[in-house]
Amino acid sequence: MSCGDGTRYRATLLERRRLSEKVFELRLDRPAGFLFSAGQGICLGEGSGEREYSLASGPREPALALCIRRVDQGRLSTWLAGVPPGQELAFSGPHGLFTWQESPRTAVFVATGTGIAPFVSMTRDGRAPLVILHGVRAPQELSYREWFTAGAFHYVPCVSAAPATGAFHGRVTEWIRGHLAPGGYDFYLCGRREMIRDVTALVDDNFPGSRVFAEIFH
Repeated sequence: MSCGDGTRYRATLLERRRLSEKVFELRLDRPAGFLFSAGQGICLGEGSGEREYSLASGPREPALALCIRRVDQGRLSTWLAGVPPGQELAFSGPHGLFTWQESPRTAVFVATGTGIAPFVSMTRDGRAPLVILHGVRAPQELSYREWFTAGAFHYVPCVSAAPATGAFHGRVTEWIRGHLAPGGYDFYLCGRREMIRDVTALVDDNFPGSRVFAEIFH
């Protein structure tokens, strides 16, 4: 996803919810006429301060949810971490082509960090993949774990730094290599460039007939 021209909107910040030490969710009122597909995002801000964020809300929900990581040197994310409810924000959109593709193959969702956001949107839109893998370093970083667990999805949190209760100890690539049955799948990958590179190579070597759809998410 990249910021392009897009239609410009203004929306009011309704609330901010902390998801972890450095990740928070913003909920904005949804402007009239704003339509999007699950997996798409918006570009928040204006001019040189514009930044792209995937939507974590479902396409039919009345508010727009954004999952944002506060970056220490990130001017916009730092400002958004403290902006008060009631503030009006500018954005453009929708942007992006990382959306659900109808297919006879079973889908596998793979995310790292805040790359989980578009998969929250897709599952809120009724999409049910075979498995949802979320790779993080520590269990405190498992944003939306409650949503996936309550929804009875086959959700596998993958924690790499140390063993954690109820989580696979290791990277998403290790789980795929050791636990995913042979076959052809539609892999949806969202997160760090290195994860996308490694999973794509793994798919090429071990899951012939599969397709890969990817979105780099910092």
